[in-house]
Amino acid sequence: MARAGSGRNMSSKPSPPGDATAQRSERPPSSSLVPRVSTWTVWALFLASVGVLAVAVWRGVGWGVAGILHIDGLTAVMWVVVTFFSGIVHSYSRRYMDGDRYIDRFFGKVFAFTVVVGVLVAADHVAVFVAAWLAMGLAMASLIGHVRDWEQARAAGRLARRYFLGSSLLLVGALAPLVWMTDATTITGLLAAFDTVPRTVAIAAAGGIFLAAIVQSALLPFHGWLLSSMTAPTPASALMHAGFVNAGGVLLTRFAPVIADELVFMSVVVLVGATSALLGQAMLLVQTDIKQKLGSSTLAQMGFMIMQCGLGFFAAAIAHLILHGCYKAYLFLASGATVEQTTPKKSGHGHTSLGFPSLAISLLTAIGGGVLFMALTGKLAGLTVTLDSGIVLTLVVVLTTLTAARDILHQASLPTAVRFVGVPLVVLVAIGSYAVLFNAISGMLSGVPMTQTPTELTAIHYLVVALFAGAYLAVELGYHRSSERLYVALLNLSQPDSETVLTNKEDYHDV
Repeated sequence: MARAGSGRNMSSKPSPPGDATAQRSERPPSSSLVPRVSTWTVWALFLASVGVLAVAVWRGVGWGVAGILHIDGLTAVMWVVVTFFSGIVHSYSRRYMDGDRYIDRFFGKVFAFTVVVGVLVAADHVAVFVAAWLAMGLAMASLIGHVRDWEQARAAGRLARRYFLGSSLLLVGALAPLVWMTDATTITGLLAAFDTVPRTVAIAAAGGIFLAAIVQSALLPFHGWLLSSMTAPTPASALMHAGFVNAGGVLLTRFAPVIADELVFMSVVVLVGATSALLGQAMLLVQTDIKQKLGSSTLAQMGFMIMQCGLGFFAAAIAHLILHGCYKAYLFLASGATVEQTTPKKSGHGHTSLGFPSLAISLLTAIGGGVLFMALTGKLAGLTVTLDSGIVLTLVVVLTTLTAARDILHQASLPTAVRFVGVPLVVLVAIGSYAVLFNAISGMLSGVPMTQTPTELTAIHYLVVALFAGAYLAVELGYHRSSERLYVALLNLSQPDSETVLTNKEDYHDV
């Protein structure tokens, strides 16, 4: 039986006796030049992007086409990231999509998506930016609905298209008043004159930009399109989860002065991001399908990315989306070897408890990770800790480190000595690497307005810390397994649109 979302044709193996479902023969490999040419072109663009980034590091950035394009540090970094992920997807798809009747169309869409995103991150004219934002969404919706023989895939594409059109309308509604008030048609000009915009208009514009970002990044309550997109070919899913959903973080970073103008608004951004991060992680725990697990994981990671923006660490959000993109692209492209559906396993299966030593090592590793992160990112000057939103980011890093250390220590397949000695070393190296990348991205984005502006602590920040701590304790105590009501609520929250679900065996076969 063919996999949902594979985009490939059935094997020529004869049907077993009694099987009334006819299977079509495997189509011969494609002889089209489109896959090869587009793949080579994307990798050439990647090399050119690396060259732009090298020049930016060496001589600085700030060139472009006056009034149309402006290449700064954010552009240089994102060009490298986008072309790299696209190159991986192109190369993978040449074999994966071979035999697909619409293979040329698929590669055309992926290549067009790559070019449009490249224009988006370099656009300075407001109209060019909005047009690229819309085109990016339409290209991704078309990739989601690529398998036209499946009504479910077409339904998923239509659903995504509605969300992305809504996101574009929100963006237009947010930027149009700013253009009118500042009399500027470029993003750089608009941000330079933003102080002249009335407070009410500024808050409304910030709200529109934020909503457009979280729709594209599939945060709650707009996560439906993402969880309903599993009918897309796996390479398209990889591009979506590794790249497309990151657009929300890029949008907020590009318009950071608008978003960061009000402390209360930034606190709301933190709360929305934290809620999506926690619920996405909780939804992941109740999933039994590998792709739905990956979708819930993306929701959680995008929530954390948006939360970093709300904390004022826009450069950290960019660093996070790069790491998440690499990780999620690998998971999706490798999912074909592990796609399965299983019943939830009993708590503790495949794990072992090491008692107090395990708890002590986890705590020490987490505290050490937090101190290391603060020291490497400049949040710890001597023995003085600044009490701003940076402390919230550090506490989240501590809890994440604690969770990772505990999970690894509980793996029964590892020798006890290796767990006790190796785990702290591996986790601390990972934290150190993240801090180094954070510093590198911060340096590259130094010319981009307000990419690192920690905010004052508010009641919402303390609430978020309490929510993260409570969620950690709930998972440690297995509350998500023992509470049937919570389990059902999370399962219902993570359901895709019913029209996008393949329910009949015959639906998996080409028609």
